[in-house]
Amino acid sequence: MPEVTAAATEAVLTEWLVPEGATFAAGDALATVETEKALVDIEADADGTLLKLLVPGGTLVDVSSPIAVLTSVGEEITDLASVLSTLGIDQDPGSGAPVEQGVQLEPSVGRAATSVSEEQVEPPAPEGPPSRNNGRVFSSPLARKIAKDAGLALEDIPGTGPRSRVLRRDVEAARAARVSSAIAETAPPALADRAVRSASNERAEIWNAAYDEIPHTRLRRAIAARLQQSKREAPHFYLRATIRADKLVALRAEINESSDTRISLNDLVLKAVAGAHVRVPEMNATWTGDAVRRPHSVDIAVAVATDRGLVTPVVRNVPGLTVTALAAQVQDLAARARDGKLKQVELEGGTISVTNLGMYGVEDFAAIINPPHSAILAVGAVREEPVVQGGALVVGKTLKVTLSVDHRPVDGVVAAQWLKVFVDLVGHPARALA
Repeated sequence: MPEVTAAATEAVLTEWLVPEGATFAAGDALATVETEKALVDIEADADGTLLKLLVPGGTLVDVSSPIAVLTSVGEEITDLASVLSTLGIDQDPGSGAPVEQGVQLEPSVGRAATSVSEEQVEPPAPEGPPSRNNGRVFSSPLARKIAKDAGLALEDIPGTGPRSRVLRRDVEAARAARVSSAIAETAPPALADRAVRSASNERAEIWNAAYDEIPHTRLRRAIAARLQQSKREAPHFYLRATIRADKLVALRAEINESSDTRISLNDLVLKAVAGAHVRVPEMNATWTGDAVRRPHSVDIAVAVATDRGLVTPVVRNVPGLTVTALAAQVQDLAARARDGKLKQVELEGGTISVTNLGMYGVEDFAAIINPPHSAILAVGAVREEPVVQGGALVVGKTLKVTLSVDHRPVDGVVAAQWLKVFVDLVGHPARALA
């Protein structure tokens, strides 16, 4: 299993695109892998034959774990078991078949599902005393995390899963036993006995409480990790502006009267963001450990809400697109994001994101920067408000925006210059389309 995204530790092997025993050519897609946010095809580096599948479709697999045996064109393997043993791939002692390297997800979950609870994927525990598989400790990813957080060694926890696999319930039992032992050693006998009984019933009381527990999806965990990283590492500062949006609304209505592709106010905002990046190129930057990187193109990420969580597909070369072509691309990316069919490359790149909650009536909000971008623009709803025009009070349409900026690659004055240009382009949107 390749590391399809940076720092990935596991991925779902969604399906095999080449059957066992089939030949393939260099560049052919062998399998589809689902990461936290997208589907990625694994391509062959050279011509060959898919000799043996080690992992079926729908399996959660650790990165670098073996998933198949490939051979060169014309290469013959007469003793597959010996080859697998040489590669360090475990064998089922009873049948000689390779042991699946991963956790099998239930078929009913489907392509879009990226996480299920451990109870759904773990088969029933075998009867009889557990063994330790020649010193190797098998465990589920969730069990490993709970054990690490609790400071427990997996080697000391008896596993009740298949092949003595350590499951979540095993780690929780070990954690409860440690609490009971500590109480028994330090408390008076009567109190200790009562406390131990209470600790042993703790899980039952917790699960009988009146609440719903929704397991984290892989996408939700990825979003949480990235946003936490952003707030921890990127020094955010915020600039706000209220913009007259009368001309923006009028231009959108005029374009939609004669266009087959419906454009949104957000499409015009994206064109204004691109125009501001062209006029203030210092904002088109990202921070790396060694340098400030300034791309040659202006690529903008668009926040899309899905049932699985928030994703930010990237639109390439926005200044070079007509507003109708831009709208078509955004609509396509949003639809495939909701279906879980984005490719990994469509989620990479860009220096700024645009997130819009105006359709929900939100007037003003500040967003967290999406790493490795240097900024994110939060767009609120267009509202009719009293405004001063030519010394007189009139009713006008206004739009509030908040620009969150990473202070490492972008100075405050640069962000202020950018926002001034952006406000002018939204107030006079025809200039953004020129």
